Amino acid sequence: MTDLSPAATPQTPAPSALAMVPFVSVGDMMRLVHREGIDRVLRDLAAHIEADFLRWPEFDKTPRVASHSEGGVIELMPAADARLYGFKYVNGHPGNTRSGHQTVTAFGVLSDVATGYPLLLSEMTLLTALRTAATSALAARALMPAGAATMAMIGNGAQCEFQALAFRALCGIDRLRLYDTDPRATAKAMANLRRQGFEVTACDAAEAAVEGAQVITTCTADKRNATILTDNMVGAGVHVNAIGGDCPGKTELHRDILGRATIFVEYPPQTRVEGEIQQLDPDHPVTELWQVLAGQAPGRRDAREITLFDSVGFAIEDFSALRYLLGRVRAGAAHARLDLLADPDDPRDLFGMLERARPAG
Repeated sequence: MTDLSPAATPQTPAPSALAMVPFVSVGDMMRLVHREGIDRVLRDLAAHIEADFLRWPEFDKTPRVASHSEGGVIELMPAADARLYGFKYVNGHPGNTRSGHQTVTAFGVLSDVATGYPLLLSEMTLLTALRTAATSALAARALMPAGAATMAMIGNGAQCEFQALAFRALCGIDRLRLYDTDPRATAKAMANLRRQGFEVTACDAAEAAVEGAQVITTCTADKRNATILTDNMVGAGVHVNAIGGDCPGKTELHRDILGRATIFVEYPPQTRVEGEIQQLDPDHPVTELWQVLAGQAPGRRDAREITLFDSVGFAIEDFSALRYLLGRVRAGAAHARLDLLADPDDPRDLFGMLERARPAG
């Protein structure tokens, strides 16, 4: 544990315990993953997400608050239960890689509802990649055809390897067929995934990638209505994990696929605006994933059914990820302590605290 508070002086005494908030940096997150093992982290995240989905009605839920610009979007994603409040700040800027920036970055906070005090501040760029993959695999475990062993990955960017590892850890899938419009992305993913022990095939077209795949994951970055999968590419018995379409005007699937599939979503008020189903009538039937996990609605009903997880990412998944991380921090995972909160001796005398810290002379 690292203490990032300023050194105490006669004018500025050391911050109290109430002033300090645990902070998990990118380095700390990487240390946690390597210490625990990425498979265990993915399974533990999935377990936390499933546990929270099973108590879905207990949460204060709202669609994320998004600020769109020509280059991308910045979003706030809040969720709360009776004890904890969490939010994530996240961006999505597809053109960022041209200037050496990440397409997606994020950080998050988990707070105590009773006092409003933050309990944890954390990076969430890595944590979002992990929780997105864990959620995808959790849904697939309930929806994919029995015996599925091969997944097509269309879009081989930053999320690709995390999805593959989660599907192996939770669903047993170890054969991958990769395609990206940028061959460099596929080459990167091929090298990384072969080192992880996957059987990997690079394909020169999306049509080739889906051949023989029982699961198809689409994860492209462009902020536009695209047709990554056409109707003829999706046969009976396939599970589609559509995670790239996540804002208004951004989709990946031809509308006709949606008409043939049984559609599962996280939170309909958000997905109908941001997901693949923005292409459909507002009353088109969908099933909420939490209902399937809780046994209140069926998942896959027969071997020939096409199931579609129209995933846009929802704040409860981030809440679950932060709740998992707080537990690891309390168990000793690497973190720093930030002097984040003003804590005057008299809670009513914030100005007095400021004055007492005035430099001498």
